[in-house]
Amino acid sequence: MKFETPTNTVLYSIEETIKAYRRLCQQNISSIVPTITVDQALILIIIDREDKSQSEIADLVFKDYASMTRIIKLMINKNYLTKTIDDADKRKSELKITPNGKEIIKKLNPVIKKNREIALNSLSEQELKQLFEILNKITQNCKTSMK
Repeated sequence: MKFETPTNTVLYSIEETIKAYRRLCQQNISSIVPTITVDQALILIIIDREDKSQSEIADLVFKDYASMTRIIKLMINKNYLTKTIDDADKRKSELKITPNGKEIIKKLNPVIKKNREIALNSLSEQELKQLFEILNKITQNCKTSMK
């Protein structure tokens, strides 16, 4: 497969797909909870389902530590989260979802399901599996060459 320009490559198409999906998600999330972003919703869901540190969550949502700190501060101000500092180790903190944050997660779960259904509409299980495997190969190629 020959590509004429940088915007006519598979990697560009992946980026374009991600951006289109994020726009769809934000539009549908905003129609239910106007005060939350896609990233904030992802962070809430991760905290709700997994025991991860702030830096682990940042890695999962592809944010640098400074951006993650700003997002967490905003989420605390919006009463989605609380943050407590560990008495024994002041470098550690614990993020907990507030009752307000739990309510938002409940509202967003059907929206998230709908977003996935829209984005993956008409793709077969076979196609999804193949796409997943291909994307994992690309990721591994990149990670391997960075060592």
